[in-house]
This record gives sequence, C-alpha cells and structure tokens, in this order.
Amino acid sequence: MGKMDSVLRSALLGNAGFAHGLSLRSGGVSRAPYDTFNLGRSVGDDPASVAQNHERLAAQLGYAPGRLFELSQVHGAQVQIVRGDEQPQLLRRDEGDALCTLAKGAAVGVRAADCLPLLVADPHTRAVAAVHAGWRGTVAGVVPAALRALMQLSAAPAERLVAAIFPHIRACCFEVGGEVALQLSAAAPGQHVVRRDKPRPHVELAAVVRSQLATLGVAVAHLDDVPGCTRCEPERFFSFRRDGKLSGRHIAVIVAG
Repeated sequence: MGKMDSVLRSALLGNAGFAHGLSLRSGGVSRAPYDTFNLGRSVGDDPASVAQNHERLAAQLGYAPGRLFELSQVHGAQVQIVRGDEQPQLLRRDEGDALCTLAKGAAVGVRAADCLPLLVADPHTRAVAAVHAGWRGTVAGVVPAALRALMQLSAAPAERLVAAIFPHIRACCFEVGGEVALQLSAAAPGQHVVRRDKPRPHVELAAVVRSQLATLGVAVAHLDDVPGCTRCEPERFFSFRRDGKLSGRHIAVIVAG
C-alpha cells in the first residue's frame, strides 16, 4: 500500500497486471459509525458520502466511477454475466452474489463486512470475476458457479486462472453452531475446515473456498490469500458480527482488460 492508499491488493493479481483491490476502513469521508471509507449504499450512511467514497476508490484503482457493476447480494449462488453496456444503478437491483465480465474497462465488485471476497482473473483473455462468499453462499456453491461461468465466458482452463481471497472473518472469530459446521464441512469433502478446540465450532472459511477451487482445477500456485480478519481488526475493517447493523461495507473490485 502506498502512503495515501486505502486498498489492499493481491501480489498475484497485481503481477498479472489486473487493476483490483479491497477497500480498507480508513481513507473516506463517512462519519461514525460508518467511518470512514464505507462503500455500502444501503446501510444507512449519507448517500453523498458514499458517492464520494466510490469516486475515491475508482481513482485509486483506475476505473471510471460509472463503470463499476454490483448486484443486490442475497447469500446465494446466482452469477451475473456483465456485458459492459448495462446501467450500474439498474443492475444493482438484480439479485446475485458473483459477477463475470470480458468487457474491457468494466469493473465488477462485491461488498462485504465479514463474508469472504474472492477475485478471479484469466490472464490470457483478461476476463474477471468477483465473488461474495459468506457461509450460506459457500454452501450453496457460489464459488464453483462463478468459476464455471468465468471459464465458459473466457474458454479458459481452470489451471490458467489466478485468484485471490481477501480478508474476511477468520477461524479465530468465526464461531458457528453445529449444523452450520456440518454444512461447511460437507462443502469441502475430506478437508479439515472446522476447529473444535473451543466450546463451539469455529470454521476456516478460506479453507473451504481453497478446497473448492482446487477441486475445480485451480493451481495452488495461482491462489493468493491476503491476510486479515475483519472481526479482529477494527482499525482496518468493518465487521457486521462485531458492530451489528451500524457497520460500513468494504468492496472488492477487479477490472477487466
């Protein structure tokens, strides 16, 4: 990160030449409790502040503010293919948790405040995908659905793709009930994703996603995991589990081309 930078980046995606990043908590203009770099438009923050934050993010990552495409996220497995000529404000009404595009200069983004943001790219065709993977979406299969959509869009074999997991609620803080632990275990067959050294189960969501990516054929050397736990680090991250409804949102963005 540069001195005035308010985003985290993946070295892997950066080395592949993709403009991308996950916004941090600081560097924006929103007032408490959304202080300061809130990118969520429907969490109760002042719309003018959110718009200014989006302009700042676009300037840092190098895309036009009117070329960021998002969805109404519902913790499911629906994938939206973005042509690039859609109206972003209309597309945000559509429900889904992953976006893929080949349109040069189009940015796709997913919002998060504990859920796992995943960015994927094909270095050959420059197609990209952004995935919102909370535990429900992960169990529903949003990661395989997004990868298959991207591979179909770009005609890329899985081993050509590069991907990055960004900060989310890690196993240290992701306490779940027994039923959720069972569902997440089933989403990563044969993998040890549940920690049982505490009174209630804790799940390593990134391990589930890594397992799903490996099953699809993504090379381990092509997968980055940018460190950070959203709940543990209030100075860097928003967290719904820590702060409740009065919490801002990060956004993970990647630009095609």
